Amino acid sequence: MSAKNLNDVQLYYFNTCPYCIKVLLSIKMMGLEFEHKNIHSSEIYKDELIEGGGKKQVPCLRIEENDSVRWLYESSDIIDYLQQRKG
Repeated sequence: MSAKNLNDVQLYYFNTCPYCIKVLLSIKMMGLEFEHKNIHSSEIYKDELIEGGGKKQVPCLRIEENDSVRWLYESSDIIDYLQQRKG
């Protein structure tokens, strides 16, 4: 089974966050591929998260819908959204 690439989402995370690890493992198990942005490895990613989402909370999924952007927090909500997208 090939991976499903989602071009309209990005995950903001950092490696040692247990909630981020939960989301990352779920993404891998679902066979999804999309951009991951580690806020501890890039000041730019951290700034994007704070400016766009309003806080430095991870995990956070940036979702482009129609002509707007939605910021989804909470690991369970992110996993539920991605499962719906996977179909």
